[in-house]
Amino acid sequence: MSERVAVRKTYKLFIGGKFPRSESGRSYLVQDANVSLASRKDARDAVVAARAAVKGWAGATAYNRGQILYRVAEMLEGRREQFVALGVPGDEVDAAVDRWVWYAGWSDKLAQVYGGANPVAGPYFNLSAPEPTGVVAVVAPERPALLGLVSVIAPAVVTGNTVVVAASPTEPLAAVTLAEVLATSDLPGGVVNILTGRLSETVPTLAAHMDVNAIDLTGVTDAEQAADLEVRAAENLKRVLRPAPADHDWFADPGLTRMTALLETKTVWHPKGV
Repeated sequence: MSERVAVRKTYKLFIGGKFPRSESGRSYLVQDANVSLASRKDARDAVVAARAAVKGWAGATAYNRGQILYRVAEMLEGRREQFVALGVPGDEVDAAVDRWVWYAGWSDKLAQVYGGANPVAGPYFNLSAPEPTGVVAVVAPERPALLGLVSVIAPAVVTGNTVVVAASPTEPLAAVTLAEVLATSDLPGGVVNILTGRLSETVPTLAAHMDVNAIDLTGVTDAEQAADLEVRAAENLKRVLRPAPADHDWFADPGLTRMTALLETKTVWHPKGV
């Protein structure tokens, strides 16, 4: 009786709710696994998918977005041992699950904290309400591979934005496995898109893309590269989140900063009845 030959897994991109190979056909080896090497065209395709998802996701109720994020936490909890087998510490997986739950709880409360009625002189109601920025490009931190990734994705999507994530090229397995979690949750296709491969190839394309509204440079560790990306982002006045400091504690209370940084504020005037 011959020994069974194991099926070797190829980790693909996550674009528009599907798992395509890179259009270039390229891949690279990480921990004895083949991982797709995204091209500039893959980055542009991911932006198209993210833009197509904006209307439905931003138009969903905050309560519904919270339900979906909680569902992601449930699915991630069920795959805990799979992430541990990839080398993610168990306490980090637990923290990532808790982080999804934490942001899910803020979904229908943020507008009450960040918006409100403004006192004005005259017979008017003046109301300010937060709205999503739109398509956000995110450079994920290298470590902690899973918790860092969740900590940059969750605050962007809970507020109604859609994202294109450039995963860490040295720690991509947690990212593509998280994509499998997202695909089996109730998250609509295109809300989160994940690219693997060289940051030098995909991120400049995202920074300069005219249909990207904001870029989060959290995972960029080279100061010169970060400055170049900011210059590229300035062409269409993207909102830019600067890289995280090297000693940033990802296990600490995240606060509201990441959510509010990716919101716009709409102010409405309405006459009072007589």
